[in-house]
Amino acid sequence: MTQIDGGKIDALFGSAVEQSSYVGGAAIAANADGVLYESGFGTATADTLFRIASMTKAMTTAAVLHLVDAGKVSLDAEVREYIPAYGELQVLDGFDGDTPILRAPKTQSTVRQLLNHTSGHGYAFLNEKLVKYHEVTGTPSVLAFHRSMLTLPLVNDPGTTWEYGISTDWAGQVVEAVSGQTLGEYLGEHVWGPLGMTSTTFDASGSEDRLIPMQSRMPDGTLQPNGIELPTPPEIHSGGGGSYSTVGDYGRFMRMLLGGGELDGTRILSAESVELMFTPSLGDIALPDVIRSSDPLLCNDVPSAPLPQDWGLGLHLMLADLPGMRHAGTGDWAGLTNCYFWVDRAAGLCGAVLTQALPFFDEKIVMGALAFEGTVYAEVGASAAV
Repeated sequence: MTQIDGGKIDALFGSAVEQSSYVGGAAIAANADGVLYESGFGTATADTLFRIASMTKAMTTAAVLHLVDAGKVSLDAEVREYIPAYGELQVLDGFDGDTPILRAPKTQSTVRQLLNHTSGHGYAFLNEKLVKYHEVTGTPSVLAFHRSMLTLPLVNDPGTTWEYGISTDWAGQVVEAVSGQTLGEYLGEHVWGPLGMTSTTFDASGSEDRLIPMQSRMPDGTLQPNGIELPTPPEIHSGGGGSYSTVGDYGRFMRMLLGGGELDGTRILSAESVELMFTPSLGDIALPDVIRSSDPLLCNDVPSAPLPQDWGLGLHLMLADLPGMRHAGTGDWAGLTNCYFWVDRAAGLCGAVLTQALPFFDEKIVMGALAFEGTVYAEVGASAAV
């Protein structure tokens, strides 16, 4: 197996902690054969349990595709076929004073649209209309993991716009409706359990000693505890952002994707379903140049790289080489708590950096994650051409 000089990566993150870029985190790099690097740094260890937020989405997508492989779900079926109440959702066009202006959607969302964020759903921290909707209706934040999130209206007609939001939470509800299990039970039986992901869960009750405090970036550049805690147990298993995992567990999930749906002789997904995750699916729908934040305490603006990109199912896709790093066709995404991962099938490499900090897309943390990725590729000699 290719070896990595872990000392270089340890030094990279050690310096980042000294400079207050990070307080605590963990990183992993792996290929289909095994782990190349795995360690915690700062206040975290490799055994730390992280609130991985939207890194949950890829795993929920795998649960949906597991049902597709079993012939129990069709990607092009309307969501209301599995959840009749879904057909009652309306589109939020604006407000008359403090009264929401709602109308029926022009079309109904499909399961596929839930998985590539063209279903019409949004997030309040990225959409001003939903900010006001939460305020005037008293609907709790989606971070409360309360069932009321399923009452939130659409913000676009399905199939017209890419907008990041609670689509994957609804995909998790499809899993529950079809399987008769909670999302956590289904993932536990068909994904987490078979992959040996023994720490991954939607409920951290009893494991609080393995968590590290959430931090926020202060005006002076330091990271300080912010007191944010997620509900345990949650009322709803949020397929879009409610899970906890370790860097090693998530590494096994990524390695399964590298293996075309199989890891260590255990098949989780068909090769065809994994291929769908990495296949561009947006067609004429464009990704935004910048994902604009409407809540600077939770999220910074997220600019797009000036390179061709798309969205598969559950994964953002980079369609060009990043010199010195990932190759065209790489699938990736992130979590609100400044967690980042990539799966590069062309190079046979995957990696992740997990932290517990807000707001999302923190420049110092992102730069550290990119430096980690560049170091990994340099060490294994698999960098995309400069």
